[in-house]
Amino acid sequence: MTGGHATPKPRGLRRVERWLVGIAMAVVAFVLEKVVMRSVRRGETVKTEPAPTTVTARGNEVDLG
Repeated sequence: MTGGHATPKPRGLRRVERWLVGIAMAVVAFVLEKVVMRSVRRGETVKTEPAPTTVTARGNEVDLG
């Protein structure tokens, strides 16, 4: 078991700050969910293939071309 000291509840300005941060995070989560669901419904997917890279090595030197 740990010590018997409990963290006191936040009061005043700290309580308001946590409340506002909670609301802001909820809004961000809501907006992101809407964007993702809209793209899923439309069937849009972003498929990017990496560009092919040729690597040539001679001794200690490496040439990316």
